[in-house]
Amino acid sequence: MKRIEAIIRPSKLEDIKEALKDNDINGVTISQVMGCGQQRGWTEYHRGTEVITNVLPKIEVKIVVADEKVEDVIELITSIARTGEVGDGKIFVTDIVECVRIRTGERGNKAL
Repeated sequence: MKRIEAIIRPSKLEDIKEALKDNDINGVTISQVMGCGQQRGWTEYHRGTEVITNVLPKIEVKIVVADEKVEDVIELITSIARTGEVGDGKIFVTDIVECVRIRTGERGNKAL
C-alpha cells in the first residue's frame, strides 16, 4: 500500500475529486494548507509599506491505495492539476506498513 499526498491549486480540487470518484478511488482526505515552493508568493503594499506574502493557499489531498493503483492515481492527478505554470504543486508517495478498518478489524488492502 502507498499513501499519495498531492499539494494542488485550490481551483483544481473539484475536478480531481470528481475524477477520483469516477475511477472508484475512495477514502480521500482533503485539507486546506498554506505553503510555497518555487512560486514564492507575491508582494503587496499596505499603507505604503511593502508586505511580502510568501505562503499561498493550497489544498492537500491524501489517498491510500494498493500498490498497483499508484501510477494510475498519479497520472489522474497530474493530468488534471497541470497548468504548466509555477505553483501547480507536488505529489509525494510513501509506503504504508499497515491499514486497519476499525469497524471490522480488516487489515491490509481489504481495509482500504
